[in-house]
Amino acid sequence: IRKMWIIVAIICAALAALLYKYVFRTSGPNPFDIDTREPLKPLVTQKKEKNKVLKQGFLASKVPEKLDAIVIGSGIGGLGVAVLLAKVGKRVLVLEQHDRAGGCCHTFTEKGFEFDVGIHYIGDLLEHKPFRCMLDQLTNGQLQWEPLDNPFDQVVLGPPGNRRTYPIYSGRNRFPDELKKLFPGEEAAIDEYMRLVKVWYAYKALPPGHNIWFLGLLKLIPVPLAKFLVYTGLANRLSFFFRMASRSVTEVVNELTKNNDLRVIFSYIFGTYGNMPKDASFSMHSLMVCHYLTGAWYPIGGASEIAYHMIPIVEKAGGAVLVRAPVNRILFNDNKEAIGVSVMKGQEEVHVHAPMVISNAGIFNTYQQLLPKELQDMPAIQKQLGMMKNGAGGLSIFLGLTGTKEDLGLKADNYWIFTEHNMDELVETYLKGNREESAKSVPILFVASPSAKDPTWEERSPGKSTLSLVSFANYEWFEEWKDDKVTNRGTDYKELKQIFCDSILEVVMSVFPKITRDKVEFIEAGTPITNTHYIGAPKGEIYGADHGTARFSAECNATVRPQTPLKNLYLTGQDVFVCGFAGALAGALTCGSVILNRNLHLDAIALAKKTKRVDTKKLK
Repeated sequence: IRKMWIIVAIICAALAALLYKYVFRTSGPNPFDIDTREPLKPLVTQKKEKNKVLKQGFLASKVPEKLDAIVIGSGIGGLGVAVLLAKVGKRVLVLEQHDRAGGCCHTFTEKGFEFDVGIHYIGDLLEHKPFRCMLDQLTNGQLQWEPLDNPFDQVVLGPPGNRRTYPIYSGRNRFPDELKKLFPGEEAAIDEYMRLVKVWYAYKALPPGHNIWFLGLLKLIPVPLAKFLVYTGLANRLSFFFRMASRSVTEVVNELTKNNDLRVIFSYIFGTYGNMPKDASFSMHSLMVCHYLTGAWYPIGGASEIAYHMIPIVEKAGGAVLVRAPVNRILFNDNKEAIGVSVMKGQEEVHVHAPMVISNAGIFNTYQQLLPKELQDMPAIQKQLGMMKNGAGGLSIFLGLTGTKEDLGLKADNYWIFTEHNMDELVETYLKGNREESAKSVPILFVASPSAKDPTWEERSPGKSTLSLVSFANYEWFEEWKDDKVTNRGTDYKELKQIFCDSILEVVMSVFPKITRDKVEFIEAGTPITNTHYIGAPKGEIYGADHGTARFSAECNATVRPQTPLKNLYLTGQDVFVCGFAGALAGALTCGSVILNRNLHLDAIALAKKTKRVDTKKLK
C-alpha cells in the first residue's frame, strides 16, 4: 500500500509540474508586455473617414508581402487574434467576405438611421480589470465605454392584461438584495442561486476565475495530457464548471423555487446564448449571469468603433484588413499542412500564401466548406464535428423612429419580454409551429435602443432614435429563399417578414406607449438567411455552435481547441471558447496563447495590475 501511495504521489507531482509548465509558460513574445494606451483622440463621426479603414476592398496588389498569418473573418475573434499577433511584430492579413469589417460588430445605415447588428451590451468592464485592460490594449486605449442605467435589464412577463415587470440590477450584493425585495419569502432560494452561479468563479481556496479558465487550460495543454485529465475524471474534480455543465438551467432552477416568476428571473438571460433553459448548461448560464454582475456597458460611438480602432494596429505591423474577400478554400501542401487560402475575385481564384491560417469562420464553415473532401473525412475532424451542432437561428428587426429618447420613453437599458412564465414550452411550441402562425406570436423578444445608450447619438443623429429587436427563428422557415438574390427574394418572403414585423411591433407599442405607428420611419427584418449572407452563419445562428449541455463537457472542451488536427491551421472566436463578444475574444486570446506559446490570459491579468498601480500613482 505504501508503494502504491508513493506512485500516486509521484504521478500527482508530475501532473502538477506539467500543469504548472503550461499555465505559466512564457517562452514566446508577449503582446501585453507594455501598456500601449495613447491619449484619447477625438471621435471620428464622418462616414467617409471611417470607411477608409473599415471598407478596404480586396485586390491582389493590396496583399502585403511576406505574411506571417492569414485570418479568415474580421469578427472580434479574428481581429482579436490579428491584433495580438501584430503587437509582437507579426504581419497578418485579415480577409472578410462582407463589404465592411467587424463581423457582428459592424453597423449599417438605412434612411439616415445607423444600426448595430450584434453589440447590445457588454459586461465585466470595470476599470483595471483584465477584460477591460485587454480591450484597452487591443484598441490602444481609443475605445471608450458608456455604462448602462441600473437596472440594466427589465424582465416583462405576461400578456398586456396581466403584465409584470421586474428590474434587474447589477452589483454583486444589489442584484440579490433587489430580488429579495421583489420576492419576499424566497430569500433562501435567491441565496442558493447566487452561491451556485458564483461558485464556478471562485471555488474553495483557488484563485477567482480558476474554474472558467480551467476550460481554457484544457485547450492549451498537450492533447494527451488533456485526455488524461478528462478520462480519469480529474477535469471534473478540479473544476466546478465541468461538474455543473451537464445540468440544465431548468433542472437547477426548478429545485430552488416553485415561484414561476422567480424561475423566469433566474433563467431569463438564456437569450444571450440561444438555448431554451431545459437544454442550456447551467455552467454556461452562470457565466453570463456573473458577466453582468458588475454592470453593463455600450461602446461610445457605436459598435463600428471596435473594428475601427483595431485595424490600424494590424496595419502598423505591416498587415492589412481587406473586405469583399470571400475565402472559398484553404490551401494545403502534400503533407496536409495549411499554406494559404484561395479568395474569389469575381469568377477567378486568387491564391494568397502564408505559413499559418487562422479561421474565425466557425467550426462548421471551416471544416465543411473550406477543407478539401479528403481532409474533411479525417476521423479527427469528424470527431470534432460530431461533438458540436448548429446553434439557433437569429431573427432581428431594426426600427428607425422619429423622436428623441425622451420623446419615446427610451432609456439606456434592455427589455426581455416573455408572453408568459412557461418559457421552455412556449419557445418549443413556437419553433415547432407553422411559420406563419409562429410569426404572429413570438414568445421571447429582446428590445434595446442603441441610440439611447450612446451619448454621442443625439449630436450625430438629432431627432432620431433606433430600436434593435432580437428573437429566434427556424432556419428551415426561410431556407427555400436562401439562394435568391439578397435584395430580391420574392413576395412570399417579404410577406412572411412582414408578419413578424407587424406582430413584434404590436408588442413593442404595448410596452412602450410613446412609440406609435406614426413614429416609425423605417422597419426591416433580418432572418436566419440574412445572417448567412452577411455574417456567414451556416444556419443563420448568431451565437455560433450550439451552447447546450453537451458543448460544455470536459471532453468536448479538450477536443475542440485552437490547434486543429491539420498542421498550421487554427480556430479562433466563439466556437473555440463560448459565444458573445467576450467569449469570442477569449477564443482569440486562447488561440493567440497557443500560437505564441505563452499564457496570454495571465499576461493580461499582470498588465491590468501594473496599469492600476501606474494610474493610481498618477492620480496621487
